Amino acid sequence: MKRLWVDVRPYSKDLVIAALESGAEAVLIPDGDSHKVRQLGRIKTIEKDGDLRPGRDVEFIEIASKEDQHRAAAIPQPKVVVLSMRDWTIIPIENLLASRGSNIMVRVDSVDQARLMIEVLERGADGVLLHTTDIDQIKQTGQVLKDIGQQVPLTEATVTAVRQLGMGDRSCLDTCTQMGLGEGMLVGNTASGFLLVHSESIENPYVATRPFRVNAGAVHAYVLTPGGKTKYLCDMRAGDQVLIVSHTGKGRIGYLGRNKIESRPLILVEAMAEQVPVGLILQNAETICLVAPGGAAVSVTRLAPGQKVLAHIERVARHFGMEVQETLVER
Repeated sequence: MKRLWVDVRPYSKDLVIAALESGAEAVLIPDGDSHKVRQLGRIKTIEKDGDLRPGRDVEFIEIASKEDQHRAAAIPQPKVVVLSMRDWTIIPIENLLASRGSNIMVRVDSVDQARLMIEVLERGADGVLLHTTDIDQIKQTGQVLKDIGQQVPLTEATVTAVRQLGMGDRSCLDTCTQMGLGEGMLVGNTASGFLLVHSESIENPYVATRPFRVNAGAVHAYVLTPGGKTKYLCDMRAGDQVLIVSHTGKGRIGYLGRNKIESRPLILVEAMAEQVPVGLILQNAETICLVAPGGAAVSVTRLAPGQKVLAHIERVARHFGMEVQETLVER
């Protein structure tokens, strides 16, 4: 879990509340103001008499030269180093991630800078210290950090029917990320149930692998995206965030490079998971696979009733991809 600290100097009650509500681990406050924060909720404070103390637990270093990088790398663990980038460049962060390894946070001014810092060198910084007076930026940053490495609950679904259909439009989601065995995306005919569709990362005698691609299904289907939202496959565009999920339920954020929609023969897969019907219409081809428990890929052309595949169940209704509390029936 990435760490969020929020700089609320000068002291602001509204910003502290926003930090609490956004899941922040700590707030940087003026010296002597810890008692004000503790009246609002349970969160660590960073000040000379706080839970985390500058000089003892935390070092703040401005990076303006290679010497500053060496100084930051030499700070002993487990002290947390908070870096401020004078020229806002990526290379010093990459160097410190490689040399110091852990307990590195970066001071940022926006959710976009935060997203960049927690994705550097794939692993990213351990967290960010957000300096802003914009409550929406605090909330958005909190959500972004929650989405990184989020765990998606998966369950076993039993296939109940497989039926060949005619022609229709299907969507290939080509991402800017290489996916491995047991990874793919969660897609469903309805917003209550999703099947884990395997990436095209499997060697086969028919076509070359495309490990950046998930042949996700017919254009009407929902795909689960970061933040617990959904989108219709037909609405996905280059630059959109996608949620890549492994067979263990571990999620990571990717970015869409292209949505490739073409007319192909289709097949309907229906299953049952936790007493919830789950279905998806996919391209009818040997290379299109779902994911079995354990991570093995199962071709849709070889599916049969009784087989087990991985699914994700949602028990909320959705309106424009957002969760809503209402009665909704989808068939």
